[in-house]
Amino acid sequence: MFNKNKKSKTVSNSTNQSPSVNIINEGTKIKGNLHASSDIRVSGTIVGEAISKGKIILTNNGLVKGNVSSSDADIAGKVEGDVRVSSRLILRKEAIVDGNIFTKTLVVEEGAQINGTCKMGSDVKTL
Repeated sequence: MFNKNKKSKTVSNSTNQSPSVNIINEGTKIKGNLHASSDIRVSGTIVGEAISKGKIILTNNGLVKGNVSSSDADIAGKVEGDVRVSSRLILRKEAIVDGNIFTKTLVVEEGAQINGTCKMGSDVKTL
């Protein structure tokens, strides 16, 4: 009788947050290794390793002076070191890689430069 007009409310404790992206803007320089559990977008400079469990995006202004390791990568800038990608690596036409590449799948746009060896297969181990 007293509860007739009361509606039950359900409160959800789950969050619908999208994964965060670590952004290194143009003009920013990091000296040291960068380890991230989510994606990394680099428009600045990293002097050290860039390691992500997610995707690494290196814009055409981006520079990594060290090894790159991730599950996926999209490179338009310059890498002075080895690139290890366990799934898919995209090299844009502006990309320059001065180092060896290890990846499962490779997409190379015309104009991209690879100054090193490339090994492909499903057994790529990321750092």
